[in-house]
Amino acid sequence: MNTTSIEQFYQEINASIPKEIAQEIGHFNVFSYEELAKKLKEKPLMPYNKRTYYKISLITGRNTAEYADKVIEIAESALVFATPKVPYHWIPKDEHQKGYFCVFTEEFLARNKSGVVIDDLPIFQPGGLPIFQLSIEQRMEIEKIFLKMNKELSSEYAFKYDLLRNYVLEIIHYGQKLQPKSISNPAHNASNRITSLFVELLERQFPIESPLQRVQLRTANDFADRLAIHVNHLNKTLKENTSKTTSHIIAARITQEAKILLKQTDWNISEIAYSLGFEEIAHFSNFFKKQTSLAPNNFRSQAL
Repeated sequence: MNTTSIEQFYQEINASIPKEIAQEIGHFNVFSYEELAKKLKEKPLMPYNKRTYYKISLITGRNTAEYADKVIEIAESALVFATPKVPYHWIPKDEHQKGYFCVFTEEFLARNKSGVVIDDLPIFQPGGLPIFQLSIEQRMEIEKIFLKMNKELSSEYAFKYDLLRNYVLEIIHYGQKLQPKSISNPAHNASNRITSLFVELLERQFPIESPLQRVQLRTANDFADRLAIHVNHLNKTLKENTSKTTSHIIAARITQEAKILLKQTDWNISEIAYSLGFEEIAHFSNFFKKQTSLAPNNFRSQAL
């Protein structure tokens, strides 16, 4: 799984980052889906990536949103909240996409500026349903807020960013009062998707090609957090689909990479231990011996 930064987002939409915004408030901007579509010859799918920015969308059109454990179909108008902590895959189903969206970094809604801790807000909690079906009246109400944001962004008002934060918070609170859109996918599809995404996350950490490269996801909790699901749900799903525990799958893959590094590189044991996510050589040695019945040095000498 890749991570999409705010800079990469602007590259994807073929636009430049407004320098004055980046310097003054971290980052905030508003876009029209229709105007953006005119700039792009093709409408690229949004891959299942982790993003480093927040996004709130008011969208009218047929779309599908895929999360680790659910798929949500959007037939008409919806309000969509996206957080860097919850990766998702967005698939447009037709060319008639209308509406607005804003993107902003965590610094834009920093507590000392907004009075809130953004990740404590219910709308951005992992495991929730961040997509809300809207009536025509609701869509028009939220559209007015986006239009005010768009207008204010180009104004000369000295306190415009404070006003923009208030507009964003107004949309957030509006969304938190709405009922979530129902989940459309059968349970077995969710189970297969969780398994597939887990394997993808695990494999994307390998191969280790430099002593400075390091495995970041090493426990069941690490993977569950990245997939925004409960660790018990992840454990149960993998056990049902693979007949193996989450810890067993992770340990086997780390052991496989450890063997490769011991055989094919001249890195010392400390470097290998670090690259595989171990804080101490002793921890790595104990892990490797438990998995293979050999100490790392002994395994390396036998492989030579």
